[in-house]
Amino acid sequence: MAKLLGNQTVLLDKQPIILSGAAIVGKKEGDGPLAKYFDDIVDDEYAGEKTFEAAESRILRDAFIKLLEKSGKASTDINLILSGDLLNQCTAASYAFRDVDIPYLGLYGACSTMSESMTIASMLIDGGSIDYAVCAASSHFCSAERQYRFPLEYGSQRTPTAQWTVTGAGAVLLGKKGQGPRITSVTPGKIIDEGIKDSNNMGAAMSPAACDTILNHLNDTGRTVDDMDIILTGDLGSFGTTMLRELLIKNGIDPKNKLSDCGTLIFNLEKQGVVCGGSGCGCSASVFSTYILDQFSKGILNRVLFVATGALLSPTRIQQGETIPSIAHAVLVEA
Repeated sequence: MAKLLGNQTVLLDKQPIILSGAAIVGKKEGDGPLAKYFDDIVDDEYAGEKTFEAAESRILRDAFIKLLEKSGKASTDINLILSGDLLNQCTAASYAFRDVDIPYLGLYGACSTMSESMTIASMLIDGGSIDYAVCAASSHFCSAERQYRFPLEYGSQRTPTAQWTVTGAGAVLLGKKGQGPRITSVTPGKIIDEGIKDSNNMGAAMSPAACDTILNHLNDTGRTVDDMDIILTGDLGSFGTTMLRELLIKNGIDPKNKLSDCGTLIFNLEKQGVVCGGSGCGCSASVFSTYILDQFSKGILNRVLFVATGALLSPTRIQQGETIPSIAHAVLVEA
């Protein structure tokens, strides 16, 4: 239990290294401000496949292949893949990796899946169970709309708090030795439900979970906001980020200019018609595995608290009048 700090933060003695990252995104994401950081931009929303769901699996598999190329590792070097997505039964990931001869753990944390996979993989490497792990996540605008809201053919209008599900996949390779930023501690999140019922307002549903995890991480480690270069949330969007700021201040923490959100970084909110910004598993996965790692390699960033957020809802439960439980997992990454 010496590794456990406070209530829920785990200190990693061996500090797993992020050896490489890769991301492949869709055309709309490729028209955004981070285009030059992505490894590939797919103009065809079907990615050469017959369905949107198959396209998502294709993009995720291709991101994995690109990751291996960039890292110089072979598939035989990888001990475990941890991956997930937004689709029923995590089928985007399981179909993506069904022909890959590597042990696999399918995860579902909704849009928090990327930080969830990095949390679990880090603890496994730190504990000596594995040496190298791939953490990956994906989403697709068209497949997510069909599952969570309405098929695109309905032409439904977006509400002022809506977000645009990112078409993209991101992956990172964690290892016990090598060069790159290190994961020094992780804070698995708790399920937080503040009674939000509007499935078009994910930022409001997820921001309390982000606040809870950030507060616990800071309390457990004894660090402050000033110790971080940025606190990077997954996909709260502009509305959810504003809520998170207010919640932190209400709890005695002034985030100053430290808050940043993958959902507002990946798109140009004023020009691209995405309302409050991006969302989806592929949002934080794509931004972290390319843009953020690039900023580490250039020495611009030295310590980032990566807090991907997820709304743990289903269309069935929402139609039954249920609220939206949410979660956020924190990964502290240091140069």
